[in-house]
Amino acid sequence: MDSVQVTARDVERIPPGNLRVPRDEFAAVWAEVERLYDEKARTGQDDWYTTGVALTCEWLATAIVPSIVGGMRPARAPVSKRTAAAHEELIEYEVLAAERLAAQSSKWIDPEWLAAVVNTLEWAWKGTAGPPIDMRRADAG
Repeated sequence: MDSVQVTARDVERIPPGNLRVPRDEFAAVWAEVERLYDEKARTGQDDWYTTGVALTCEWLATAIVPSIVGGMRPARAPVSKRTAAAHEELIEYEVLAAERLAAQSSKWIDPEWLAAVVNTLEWAWKGTAGPPIDMRRADAG
């Protein structure tokens, strides 16, 4: 996965119904997680949690992301891998799919990645949790 450079245009394109948190708060978390992803990739660190948050933010934002085969493509839903752009009904479906997956035990799913997806959806869509990453460290520096 290549990171996405979050621009003002990307933030403006986020469908209003896709977020239950303030757009500027979502944009700050999304930009920071993309920065963290880049930093970890440069140092060769695998971080499934950061990856899960980034993928979920990209999908909620209906971002256009780099394709593994070259070029660009719309972000996919993190759990179901649906290619349709995120909208209210699909986001609710994705929440249920993530919760179902979290209730199962699978050696094929990284628990950090799944926790990241669930935490991001609980924050951005359900509005029942705080941001999925610690923004105090980002603010400090």
